[in-house]
Amino acid sequence: MRSKLQRIVAKTPEVMVKITGKSKTVAHLKSHLEYITRKGELAAETETGAVMDGRQGLRDIQVQWADDAALDQRRRRNGPLSHNIVLSMPPGTDPIAVKDAVRAFAMETFGGAHDYVSVLHLDDKHPHVHLTVRSLGYNGRRLNPRKADLATWREDFAGELRLRGVEAEATPRRARGKIRKAERGVVRSIRERGEPPRVERLAREEIIREARGGRISPRPWEKKTRDRQTAIRDAYRIESQELERSSNPSDHELSQQLWRFVSEMLRPETRRDHLKRELFDRLMRRGARAPSKGKERGDADDR
Repeated sequence: MRSKLQRIVAKTPEVMVKITGKSKTVAHLKSHLEYITRKGELAAETETGAVMDGRQGLRDIQVQWADDAALDQRRRRNGPLSHNIVLSMPPGTDPIAVKDAVRAFAMETFGGAHDYVSVLHLDDKHPHVHLTVRSLGYNGRRLNPRKADLATWREDFAGELRLRGVEAEATPRRARGKIRKAERGVVRSIRERGEPPRVERLAREEIIREARGGRISPRPWEKKTRDRQTAIRDAYRIESQELERSSNPSDHELSQQLWRFVSEMLRPETRRDHLKRELFDRLMRRGARAPSKGKERGDADDR
């Protein structure tokens, strides 16, 4: 726990482990394998350590997995053939260490239970590995990862990186004072085109309608989010006090670092909070009078 607290206050780079999708048909699986191997230009490594290189290697994987799918009579019509996972680290991380860490993680997590292939990608500033795992296990059970599994996978991946000399951590966003999820790729792409994402536009319109009616009431989940953040920050403060009582000088230093970390955490702000503040700031810049509680807020035409 002490080591983890040290990594948290030092803002150690966070790992990313994400299920990007599922392949539900043989055609979809082939398309995905072609994508991650760049149609055979990138080598894929299997669960046995075999390197499948070039178009022939890609073809061998496709044929084997397609044959297995055809023989799987128990699979539901829309059941996934594979789960597609991406494991990534921030820019500047040694890509070979990332690849080796993923290899060890995959062997520990899926070895002896599932077929899988992994491919290292270096065409992005974030070194990352695409790991495609066959859903049907050797024991006949299907892979069905839950939220808790993803949390465990992040911890395990971070541990493998640290074993290879790479500073890495796997704390939840909320433990770092962040409550808003990162934007989805498709939303980010829409924004980069200069267009307002539909989900954001609808949220703005909802806030404006509420303002015109003289009420902007918090959502139940917003209170729960803030209460959870309060509990997390209180837990850090309690831990800081415990460290301060220690006779070890290094614990005193960690206590001070932890206290500073909590004091520098941003004010909890949900996406709705952000949109409301952005909207009202815009109105204030335009010379609008700050709205008072119970009265109409905002300009209905400011969308």
